[in-house]
Amino acid sequence: MTLAQQTLSKTGYKIFGKNPLRGSIEAFGAKNSVTKCLVASLLTDQVCTITNVPQIQEVEITLDMLASLGSRITWDKQAHTISIHTPHITSTTVANRFSGANRIPILLLGALIGRTTEPVKIPSVGGCQIGARPVNFHFEALKTLGVDLEIQKSEHNHLYIASAPKGLIGGIIRLEYPSLGASENALLAASWARGVTYIHNISVEPEFLDLIHFVQKIGVIISFIDDRTIRVQRGIYRGAEHHLVSDRAFAASYAMLAYATQGEIFVKGARQEHLGNLLSILQQIKAPFLIQNDGIVFRFSSPLQGSIQVETGPYPNFLTDMQQPLVTLLTQTKGEHKVHETVYEQRFGYTKTLNEMGANISLSCDCAGDLACRFKNQNFSHSAYILGPTPLSGKDILIPDLRAGFAYVIASLSAEGLSTLHNIHYLQRGYGDLLSPLRSLGADISLTD
Repeated sequence: MTLAQQTLSKTGYKIFGKNPLRGSIEAFGAKNSVTKCLVASLLTDQVCTITNVPQIQEVEITLDMLASLGSRITWDKQAHTISIHTPHITSTTVANRFSGANRIPILLLGALIGRTTEPVKIPSVGGCQIGARPVNFHFEALKTLGVDLEIQKSEHNHLYIASAPKGLIGGIIRLEYPSLGASENALLAASWARGVTYIHNISVEPEFLDLIHFVQKIGVIISFIDDRTIRVQRGIYRGAEHHLVSDRAFAASYAMLAYATQGEIFVKGARQEHLGNLLSILQQIKAPFLIQNDGIVFRFSSPLQGSIQVETGPYPNFLTDMQQPLVTLLTQTKGEHKVHETVYEQRFGYTKTLNEMGANISLSCDCAGDLACRFKNQNFSHSAYILGPTPLSGKDILIPDLRAGFAYVIASLSAEGLSTLHNIHYLQRGYGDLLSPLRSLGADISLTD
């Protein structure tokens, strides 16, 4: 049985901590870029080639979904390249088996609605369970362009049905919040609309800009009016080749792992311009790094110290997907730290397990920062106060979602003794196989049932 087959047949990792991790790892294309570019390939009936593709489960799920709609796909995993061709849409209904698989089905509304006269039907969307991830921002944007939406509710599932009986017509979309997903859906639908569409208050995450670059190559006419407004107009569509932007959340995760285990890791593909806030935080806690042309070296040299305050938020603020690995590192950093989560309202649930391992983290419903927070006066914890450093001990852990899962990997590798992590499929969604890369860095990790 190959290592890959063993990984698929096992559900957990056994980790013994306290080994400094040293070596190099490569950050391939961003999870939040590759899946969206694959969906955007539906805009054209010509061949698209995407390079720098990561080997993660999220890509496999998305490709399976697109194949069910008529896409012809070749994935060269060794070359990290996908060729995708959708000459005809053979189905406009996303099968129920994809319900809850990830967040991609909702984007198929925007991608498909202009390429077919049939209603587009998708099941309820999934992804990590980290609080309410509303689709109302998506729906309001699509309605502005002439999309009729119907929701059929059942006991176990929702079915979203979209149609544009009069075709898509350009308009002015004003997003209430700079949601990444809603910005993507609005862009995809506007690419089919007659006339001109203006989208205000868009996300400016590097992954969304990467999507803009890809659809421009396909032929969509896009220009920036100001920092958060784009003008979109339909063009003449063709095939395209695109090299994905590297995964900044992946790079940040391994950076935190290097310091937490008192090691040194070179992350090939890590880009300074996408990690500015993280690098500033590392400087504040005296965590040295070396920026090179092809990546960044993250090197532990002495105990980390320095009290910090961090607030997550839409780019260019600190990325919410980096919050859990950072909080885990702060448990090993001398000082009193504050982390204010302003993107998702239920993203500190993982701290209970860290406290059981020995961390000193308290949660609050108050806003622990300077940003205007949507969650002010709400009855749920969205601020964390961390007192460090505290020694951690190994534990049997149930992984609840992707980023919390990697936080537990960091905690386990820096803890004394054995930790067993269950539900590793969450990790495989965004990080792929962790066994080989972590072993290559010196981790004591093995598979378990």
